[in-house]
Amino acid sequence: MWIHRTLSKELIKLARTFPAVVLTGPRQTGKTSLLEKTFPDYGYVSLDYAQNAEAAESNPDAFLDQNPCPLIIDEIQYAPSLLRYIKTRIDSRRSVSGQFFITGSQSISLMAEVTETLAGRVAVLPFHTLSFDEISHLHDAKDRSLRNRFLWLGGYPELWANPDLSISRERWYQSYITTYLERDVRNLLNVGSLRDFERFLRAVAARVGQTLNMSDIGRDVGRPPSTAREWLSVLVASNVVILLEPYYRSLGKRITKSPKLYFADTGLAAFLCGYSNTETLIQSAAIGSFWENHVVGQWVRWKDWLHPSASLWFWQDRMKNEVDLIINLDGKLTAVEIKWKEKPGDKDVTGIRKFIEMYGEKSVAKRYVACNTRNTFSVSGIAEAIDGWDVWKL
Repeated sequence: MWIHRTLSKELIKLARTFPAVVLTGPRQTGKTSLLEKTFPDYGYVSLDYAQNAEAAESNPDAFLDQNPCPLIIDEIQYAPSLLRYIKTRIDSRRSVSGQFFITGSQSISLMAEVTETLAGRVAVLPFHTLSFDEISHLHDAKDRSLRNRFLWLGGYPELWANPDLSISRERWYQSYITTYLERDVRNLLNVGSLRDFERFLRAVAARVGQTLNMSDIGRDVGRPPSTAREWLSVLVASNVVILLEPYYRSLGKRITKSPKLYFADTGLAAFLCGYSNTETLIQSAAIGSFWENHVVGQWVRWKDWLHPSASLWFWQDRMKNEVDLIINLDGKLTAVEIKWKEKPGDKDVTGIRKFIEMYGEKSVAKRYVACNTRNTFSVSGIAEAIDGWDVWKL
């Protein structure tokens, strides 16, 4: 079953404008499937296969001759030197758009190569697992059980396209960790014990929605903070973890400086935390953090796919007053508090109220409480309660 992706229209537009387009994102998010579905006339080659990567590295000109444009090149991180030869091919036909689509799963190392080699010739798009909006086109978006299941199952397309896989969700995620994450770990740094790294994964997943504390995470897995920090950089580079930085305007010590930690997909985090079914997650003490992770993740997709000029932050002062999400678009701020409840009240907008006091009401164009309501309403005249599942409609 094919699930329509929001990004397809943007890809078509960019293919008419740029000689090359780079799509970065976690493994198994559907990058290749989307490109092959959207551009069926393109050739395709995957560097995930050792023989292809070796050919691309050892004789790149011959490799590109054998795989002519227009071409989809999958997992470019296995042959990064090929980018220089792609640049030469692009420059020989600079006026021709849509020559290459390139995908990669390790955004930090990949982006360093792309920035250096293909500057001015390429558009870069971050990719993610399915948004709830994409799932809602196939199911009843108002179905409470569907919504809760999405938090637990996550947005990896294969789990939704193949019903048998959703039943075997635990085996699918364990295979995902073993086959993909551990292989990426080996490529990015030398981890002596992959079992220790999986313990580290679980310790990180247990902290979704929390301010990052490397000492605590390192202590949980018996590793020094420097090692924990290095390992976390692998999760960020592999697009598994999102770090949301604090918002401040030169207020120095009054504002926290540590980022907040989220998983790019709540389903992977739920698996790592050991939630074996939807009900155990929904009834757990961690549901508020997972809900916050979900809402932030949907706005990350909104930014990356529709409004790349936007920036996302969180805010917290010395007294621990906090706003879960600050959105800056065109110089206008939107404050979003995230609550796992149907009827947020006055206490739920304390953080927004403090944020307004600090920066001024004119600086905050919109204020929302993303919750489980089915109808919008005012919360103490400070913010508007909205359905957190429908943030795209804003």
